[in-house]
Amino acid sequence: MPIVTVSKQSYSPGKEVAEKVAQRLGYECISGDVLSEASEEFDVPEIELLRAVRDTPSFLDRFTFGKERRVAYFQAALLNHLQRDNVVYHGLAGHYFVGEVSHVLKVRIIGKIEDRVQLVMRRQDVFRQAAASMSGMPGAALADVPGEPMSKEDALRVLHRSDEARRKWGLHLYGIDTHDTSLYDMVVPLNHLSTDEAADVICVALRRDRFQTTARSQQAMEDLALAARVKARLIERHPRVNVAADQGTVWITLEGATRSEEEAIRDAAREVPGVNKIETRLYPLVAPD
Repeated sequence: MPIVTVSKQSYSPGKEVAEKVAQRLGYECISGDVLSEASEEFDVPEIELLRAVRDTPSFLDRFTFGKERRVAYFQAALLNHLQRDNVVYHGLAGHYFVGEVSHVLKVRIIGKIEDRVQLVMRRQDVFRQAAASMSGMPGAALADVPGEPMSKEDALRVLHRSDEARRKWGLHLYGIDTHDTSLYDMVVPLNHLSTDEAADVICVALRRDRFQTTARSQQAMEDLALAARVKARLIERHPRVNVAADQGTVWITLEGATRSEEEAIRDAAREVPGVNKIETRLYPLVAPD
């Protein structure tokens, strides 16, 4: 059966659409629980994983590879879910990790701009009310809360900053622009569709033969999941590592490692279930011009 990844613009109802699709199909619906699982498995605070898959990379990230490490942990946990099939995933980064796996329907939800603006403004009002309660004004009417209500112009700026942060994240880690519609099999604008209608459209698309699981497409998913597990195992000590897999054979490409480290790398990879054979390619670290 197919897998669905649902990406969305910030402050768009992607979660609601994904949950309705999963309910109609009887699929597992996952999102933030993947972060919890990765946090527990790799002993990394969940908030750090959330920042890694949400925030724009910092200047320091470019030298410490902190974001790449945490994204690798998240990727391994997510692909572990996806290889079990019958899953709807909503959240950041899902479509980045499934490559050309044919039984994955990659969906982009485009929210109605007026609804997105209103949601930003409502959330700001909630924050103002919470601030009032914390400052000794419990029960205060919203009109009495200090601070100016957010204008539509300010809400639009918030949306722009949020969307741009997600775009920069994809460009930094994968060289992929989230605004590029070719990344998705379906782009669903909600200007004239309700979330129920959007879910119906997605379910109809999933019936196409193109998105049914085959032995070949399932093997492709399992190869991606195995490569992700090996990378997560190695990346703490070797942040420049790249891993590919094919039916139990794993290719490890590493820049900056020495031949004396090669056997330790191979030993670590052998500990990952599913690894039958290991090929390594080590290259000297090349300093940028």
